[in-house]
Amino acid sequence: MSDMPPAPTSADGPEPSVPVSDTATNSATNPATDTVTDSSTGQGSEQGTGRYLYAVCRRLPPGALQGVHGLSGEPLELVEHGDLVAVVSTVPLASFGEDALRRNLEDLSWLESVVRGHDDVVQAVAAHGPVAPMRLATICFDDDAVRARLRQWAVDLGYVLDRVTGSAEWSVKLLELAPQAEALEEAEAPASGAEYLRRRKAAVEQRAASSASAADVADDIHATLACRAKASRQLPPQDPRLSGLSGTMVLNAAYLVPDVDAAEFTAALDELRGRYPSLLIDARGPWPPYSFAMLGQP
Repeated sequence: MSDMPPAPTSADGPEPSVPVSDTATNSATNPATDTVTDSSTGQGSEQGTGRYLYAVCRRLPPGALQGVHGLSGEPLELVEHGDLVAVVSTVPLASFGEDALRRNLEDLSWLESVVRGHDDVVQAVAAHGPVAPMRLATICFDDDAVRARLRQWAVDLGYVLDRVTGSAEWSVKLLELAPQAEALEEAEAPASGAEYLRRRKAAVEQRAASSASAADVADDIHATLACRAKASRQLPPQDPRLSGLSGTMVLNAAYLVPDVDAAEFTAALDELRGRYPSLLIDARGPWPPYSFAMLGQP
């Protein structure tokens, strides 16, 4: 999943992002389901089917999503309200109901499959204009519930789509790699107990100084990139199992970059890599604006 963008999750979807930049994976731990309940018990239902929302956009040209399929190969369908279009497919509540999602989101293999399927659809929609990706696993009971969401979100969605028009998301992670001194220390046995304690004390002090330095570098990198972006967000460090990256993550950020400024943004990344050669600056994009399509976001 290291090459994926984030994906959202939340029945207030994006609220619609409402985000797979880390956001798919970040949001994947907080699913976005409309509460699909059994009318007789009031409990989350796992019978029947629901409608999975991938993204909202403005009108799509005829045949825009031809050849693109939803999760499990299901056909994509469009649900409209005014000039807003929700891209949906049918999913079984046995896998996507509230209780089932709590179980399945702990299964990284299942999660990766859904994240990739979700992102494939979002990418296809984004190829035709501005898009508000829904959070991962945004589920509604039926098309009427989808339309109700579009009515509820209409004003905010219009603002979101205007904001991300002509821009794309870039993900930047800064990682501090394990110091070579520690590797050498492990390789050479200490001559005495006192020597062992001296080494351990020096290693602790070195790590503390290194962490402080890395934090300062992260601030510099973020400030340099943020001033070249339309908007930016700092996200929690990502689980190495999801990022596929080793080392201590000291910055995990997303940047909304106007398409016309993309070359300047990537040039700044190259300059920063030259300035800080001992740190890993992992940058990926352009992606659909998962981290910047959330309703109510300033």
